[in-house]
Amino acid sequence: MGKPTIDDVAALAGVARTTVSRVLNNQPNVRDEVRNKVMRAVSMLGYRVNLQARNLAGRKGLRIGLIHASDFDSEPNSYFSSALELGATRACARLGAQLLVHVVNQKDAAAASEILASAANDQCDGIILTPPFADDGDLLRALAALGCNVICLAAGPEAAEIAGTVGIDDKQAGYDIGRHLITLGHRSFGFIRGLQGHISAESRFDGFLAALTEAGLDPEQVHVERGNFTFRSGLECTQRILAQPGRITALVCANDDMAAGALLAAHKADLAIPQDLAIAGFDDTPVSEIVWPPLTTIHQPLRRMGERAVERLVEAGNEPAPSLDREIVGHRLVVRESTSPDQA
Repeated sequence: MGKPTIDDVAALAGVARTTVSRVLNNQPNVRDEVRNKVMRAVSMLGYRVNLQARNLAGRKGLRIGLIHASDFDSEPNSYFSSALELGATRACARLGAQLLVHVVNQKDAAAASEILASAANDQCDGIILTPPFADDGDLLRALAALGCNVICLAAGPEAAEIAGTVGIDDKQAGYDIGRHLITLGHRSFGFIRGLQGHISAESRFDGFLAALTEAGLDPEQVHVERGNFTFRSGLECTQRILAQPGRITALVCANDDMAAGALLAAHKADLAIPQDLAIAGFDDTPVSEIVWPPLTTIHQPLRRMGERAVERLVEAGNEPAPSLDREIVGHRLVVRESTSPDQA
């Protein structure tokens, strides 16, 4: 049986060929019901756009789109996006690919449509997605239908069933932080989680709780707040945790920016770090070394992740998508002055 065609998609969806074309190119004036029927047919048939026929004649080198998710209503993460972009830029320069960068408001209801339009208008051969877009299954399938190979960075394991992924083992990393603090004698904890739906950050929390359970500690006793990865949210969440009954001796934050905010909250409360409160972050971004005291954290090789995403897309070229696997890059615990044995 030959490869499915656009006519096969039209027949299965019960629509005209031109309607399928409008859906795949993210054009307006298509009802959601019709758009969904077309995308289901695309998925069932495994249809992919003929990328080489669509590309401009004589164009050299792959065009790779890097999609950064951002909350336009809050300050940006200090390093996460720039480190990924630096790694991707270096790899593109080395491999002769072109990097096209887009920042998309993750709170915008039309964010997925904006990404699809960017991929089509820029004639991208490959797309790199960051969370939460990296975990959006419908978006991943729609990009594949456009003929774009996709690599998801710091995505959950479910994304690997649809697209290639690159990231650390977040659950193991969360476990490593938990074990470190437990080994130091801490038994009363706080944890500041990341954004709801950010699967890799949720895995960090899961791994941390697994370490507590293994040590015979009750996960229900952890003082938990949810931040949004920003310095301000770390400050405010820590202030709420410190106002709760029961003293904690160690606080873990799902990224370094929130941990830096936690340090400020502790200083404002006249707490000595780490004697009164141990604080740990995540990512090993530059801020972790310039705050006082420097943060114990998990090193996530962000630049390498950006490089690997580009390398995998270049390796795939115009062929079908990169292998649907979850490529794990190494992480490590970085111990600095913000954690020490429990003084109680």
